[in-house]
Amino acid sequence: MKKLVKVEEVSGEGLIGLLGKNVLLFCLNYIYTGKLVGVNDTFILLENGKIVYETGAFSDPQFKVAQQVSESLYIQTCSIESYSQTNKS
Repeated sequence: MKKLVKVEEVSGEGLIGLLGKNVLLFCLNYIYTGKLVGVNDTFILLENGKIVYETGAFSDPQFKVAQQVSESLYIQTCSIESYSQTNKS
């Protein structure tokens, strides 16, 4: 049997650690990208947020089809399935 005996909180991890960086968010219905400028328990805020309709190859420097939604795009954290930092736009 394996047991967890110590839990350590690491600051600067997760979404908070990506503040100020471009992120790629895989959500329940859409894929979003933009600069992460705000995080709270309910929402995140993307600056120049875009919906990615077609990624193309992940090794490509740009997304194949991504359309800007607004200057400020709020996304509910409960809809985020996975996320990462990205250099694409």
